[in-house]
Amino acid sequence: MIHTRVIVVKNPDEMGVKAADQFEALIQSKPACVIGLATGSTPVPLYKELISREKAGKIDFSRVRSANLDEYKGLAPDHPQSYRKFMQENLFDHISIKPENTIVPDGLAEDVEAMCAAYEEKIEAWGGVDLQLLGIGHDGHIGFNEPEDHFPTMTHEVKLTDMTIDANKRFFESIDDVPKYAISMGIGTIMAAKQIVMVVTGADKKDILHKTFWGPVTPEVPASILQFHPNVTLICDEAAYPL
Repeated sequence: MIHTRVIVVKNPDEMGVKAADQFEALIQSKPACVIGLATGSTPVPLYKELISREKAGKIDFSRVRSANLDEYKGLAPDHPQSYRKFMQENLFDHISIKPENTIVPDGLAEDVEAMCAAYEEKIEAWGGVDLQLLGIGHDGHIGFNEPEDHFPTMTHEVKLTDMTIDANKRFFESIDDVPKYAISMGIGTIMAAKQIVMVVTGADKKDILHKTFWGPVTPEVPASILQFHPNVTLICDEAAYPL
């Protein structure tokens, strides 16, 4: 818990407002900034708030660039459960961001290593990520960086754990339909972001949040590496706050 700033909110909507404040401040100070984005149910209130703020003239996304954390391997961009589809439906289709300025890992890439290298090169060419949005899995994964014996550095292919597959089965017709592999930014890519905002809601995340920010730094809790980042803001609701 060396550098982390903590904002405790009452509910997901307030979380969305507080997180949107971070994005608004960045976009106003650097209109062509690079934002790292995440999927899942937790960021949805944030994305709704960002949409409403642009409609109100408070934010202009027309020069913003975005890079997503991850994508399921084997899902086409228009698949109902692909993360590209999620981003289009929950954010991109409703703001002025240019399609060519939004990148999501290619789940259908034949040469995964080359695609991952190109993804890293694109982010580097943009000047790096200014603000990276993160959620957290019950096992401490960020992006799809699962617990293991080391911290993966760059964008890479990941074999998903049974816990992650089980957590994601609610989005598919059956657990057999859940992809077993994904493409994810590496821990090194995430840690290279100039600023990180983690959003967490729900009592079921209290234990892993405690391990992440108040426990030892270990690749068995991938998110614990964030203790070494100089600019992290944790926005969580009262149910998830571990202290």
